[in-house]
Amino acid sequence: MANSRRIGVVSAALMLWWAPLHSQSAGQSRVSYLLGPDDQIAVQALHAPDITDKPLRVDSSGYITLPLAGRLKAAGLTVDELQREIASRLRVFIREPEVTVSVTESRSQPVSVVGAVNNPGVYQVQGRKTLIELLSLAGGTKPDAADTLRITRRVQCAPLSLAGARQDPAGQFVVGEVSLRRLLEARNPEENLAICPEDVITLPRASLIYVMGEVRKPGGFPLLDRERFSALEAISMSEGLLRTAAPVRARILRPASNGSERAEIPVNLKTILSGQTPDVPMQPNDILVVPNSAYKSAMMRGIEAAVQMGTGVVIWHR
Repeated sequence: MANSRRIGVVSAALMLWWAPLHSQSAGQSRVSYLLGPDDQIAVQALHAPDITDKPLRVDSSGYITLPLAGRLKAAGLTVDELQREIASRLRVFIREPEVTVSVTESRSQPVSVVGAVNNPGVYQVQGRKTLIELLSLAGGTKPDAADTLRITRRVQCAPLSLAGARQDPAGQFVVGEVSLRRLLEARNPEENLAICPEDVITLPRASLIYVMGEVRKPGGFPLLDRERFSALEAISMSEGLLRTAAPVRARILRPASNGSERAEIPVNLKTILSGQTPDVPMQPNDILVVPNSAYKSAMMRGIEAAVQMGTGVVIWHR
């Protein structure tokens, strides 16, 4: 239920951003979309039977060749600008040429969305698209998405107006970061950037801590950037212990440096809750196991295997 509610909230947030922009982009696509190499177009010209509406591919140099009009550059022009250019050339042969150009396949303005989104992939941008629209096209974010969203852009495109944006050592790309939480909450509308062709939007998966066993809400809990948690806070996120819990025999399973096994760290939650002993800090990918009163050592191994296999583990958002 918690996951369903969060997905609903995220979807609603995405739609609130997307709806007004979509109504504008549909009308602006012909004006703002710049043709490029490998785009496919169809050209129709009244009183010019040699020009048919068969698909026509913009070549790698950005040019097309038409009967009567000859070879002309299409890359860098909008659809309307190309129409006017073709009509201008046809006026030598036709008194009042009527030309229609349409994009039948857009392949020159790819934007990649990768990481913790529901439908990662390469999307072709037509018209003005914003960061939130691209996340919507990618199906929204996954429950285990991190808070920091990264944008990689070619320096030849528009400036990346983000605080802390930096160029790569080769000076060919600029990289900036946006807080996903602030973006969805619309705290700073300027962070909803206009997307450039060949942008790469990366949303990594968050680090997780797991709480298993005799708690009300077992599962994984994403850690926000620079966020730290203790055993007591992990119990709070899991909504507390069940009556059948054995808090004095709790354990933290921590990944070992060799990655082949986990170290077991005893945690007496009873004395921590009573303030008799200090709280125990947790690290990313730790598993806090709270056994029941009929504790069996095999329980920990089964839980560890479930986490490693990714089965039966619910990822919760706070």
